[in-house]
Amino acid sequence: MTLRSSEDLEKLRAIGAIVRMSLEAMAEAAKPGMTTAELDAVCASVLAAHGAEGSPAKVYGFPGTACISVNDEAVHGIPGPRKLAEGDLVKCDVTAEKDGYVADSAITVRVGKVDRKADALVRCAQSAFRQGMQAARPGNYVRDIGKAVEAEVRRWGFDVIRELCGHGVGSSIHEEPCVPNYCDPRSQDKLTEGLVITIEPIIAAGKGRVRVLPDKWTIRTRDRSLSAHYEHTLVVTKDGPLLVTAA
Repeated sequence: MTLRSSEDLEKLRAIGAIVRMSLEAMAEAAKPGMTTAELDAVCASVLAAHGAEGSPAKVYGFPGTACISVNDEAVHGIPGPRKLAEGDLVKCDVTAEKDGYVADSAITVRVGKVDRKADALVRCAQSAFRQGMQAARPGNYVRDIGKAVEAEVRRWGFDVIRELCGHGVGSSIHEEPCVPNYCDPRSQDKLTEGLVITIEPIIAAGKGRVRVLPDKWTIRTRDRSLSAHYEHTLVVTKDGPLLVTAA
């Protein structure tokens, strides 16, 4: 989506705030012993209270409101009976729609006390996002974002999961352009004023290779290494990136 008016921005910011509130509620609720289905219900309750609905279920038939992925599960984990345990890393990924506008954001939640490597992985994903965000300016190439993300991830000693990427968003859950977390020299997509995209480092403590589980949704690292995910929806502007899913 490319924003055309102040009304577009206002409505995008409104759904962005709702997505943020749902993630904040999930982060607060995620405690040892809670099931991922219960955590999903927290998200659903916040969305419903603000007149929004989850996009993955509506568009793709995903069996849940939020994607909730634990430890070596990178993305698209299905909420269910699994209980969270002390030391888990839980990826909460929320895409929601209201009034025809869509926002998408993800965080990695530490359940209780996590070990040093897990903590570093979470901080790396956040840092890689910030580096990628700085490249999100009109006239730059989309690949400049990926170059910045991957350089930061490698600096921390981790690896990006290349099969998974950011994307355009705003009027639908997934739009052009694809926003890889590495520099793809073949990409000629340029960033333009008003373009709405997500930047979302999805990284692994191991090799960064993944496979789809038999449920046909959950994507897990092949070597069972921990993964982390951090994502915001932003608008590309001449004054710098404008985050709509952050306070």
